[in-house]
Order: sequence, then C-alpha cells, then structure tokens
Amino acid sequence: MLKRLPRVVREQQMLDAAVKVFADRGFHAASMDEIAEVAGISKPMVYAYLGTKDELFIACLQREATRLLETVAAGVLPAATPDEQLWNGLRSFFTFVGAHRDGWRVLYRQARSEPHFAGELAGMRARIVEVVAGLLESACAAAAVPARPGDFVAMAYAYVGAAESLADWLADHEEEDPEQTATRMMNFVWIGAESLLQGRVWRA
Repeated sequence: MLKRLPRVVREQQMLDAAVKVFADRGFHAASMDEIAEVAGISKPMVYAYLGTKDELFIACLQREATRLLETVAAGVLPAATPDEQLWNGLRSFFTFVGAHRDGWRVLYRQARSEPHFAGELAGMRARIVEVVAGLLESACAAAAVPARPGDFVAMAYAYVGAAESLADWLADHEEEDPEQTATRMMNFVWIGAESLLQGRVWRA
C-alpha cells in the first residue's frame, strides 16, 4: 500500500518515523533499521529517499523547525495589540510543542547535544529571536518608548530562552495543558514588557 502513495506522502511517513526514533533513542543509538521498521518500509527505500542518517536527521530538524516557525508566525499575524501578539505567539508555540513532543525533543535536546547539527538549531533560534525582537520593536515604537536597537535583540533572547526551557518541561509532562503553560509564560514576561511600554525601567 505504501508503494502506491505519492512520493511526498512517503517521505513524510519516513520523517514521522525518524522523528519518533530519534526522540526515543537519541541520534547515535537510533538505527536506520529501526526507522525503516517503524515506517513500515525497507531500509534501502529510506536511503533512496532521504539519504544517510546524518541527512535524515537534518531533514527532521528542518521539517520540525519549519512547522514551528510557521505555526508561531500564523498565530502572531492577526493580533492587534502588543499583548495580543505576544499571547497568540506564546499560545501557538506551546500548542505546537504539546502536539509535537517528539519533534520538540529532536529540535531542542538531540540537536543541542550534537555539535555537528548545532548550526541547524542556531539558525532556527535566530529566526525566532528575529520575530520576537521585531514584535518588541514595533510595540515600543507604537508606545513611543525610547530604546536602543540592541535592547530588543537582548530581550528577545531572554524571552526565547525562557520559553524554550518551559517548553522542554512541557514536553515531559503530557498531563499539562499547553494553553495553561502559555498563560504562565505570559504572566512571567508581560508584567515586565508592559512596564517597559509604559516607560518604566529599573535602575540601580
């Protein structure tokens, strides 16, 4: 039956299987034999479609990163106010992690532990940081709050790092509600962001 499916569908099924095995086993312990077995296809077909194990792992990273970025971007665009933008982005982010826990483990844990793939993860984080920094800059501009350009990038890295840590916790707690997790994160970051938009800053 698998042979009669379109190529793109077959590739997605292989990637689904690979993400599961990489998340469960880790990159080094995962075998192409097990990935082929989980996908229900022959190992030569995996090689023919997606290449070596390194190439397959990179394909998994790229697919999961693209899905994550597209989900967050889609959540942010319709918002009208800064807090709505942040809330919709966080809710989309944590909803994705809750629905794709294996994908998150591959992105955040496996890629970070393998220096060979660190560039892929760094590229994903840089794109997310760019989006968040842009939101912060737009919000400050709308509120006529003065800030240096470097402030937005620094704050974006802080927000993204905190969200990643909380998402990693969510990935291990399937009983947790992603929206409630997003609410916790929103309460954590928005108090400071709201003060900043009102021109209040801490000084030593």
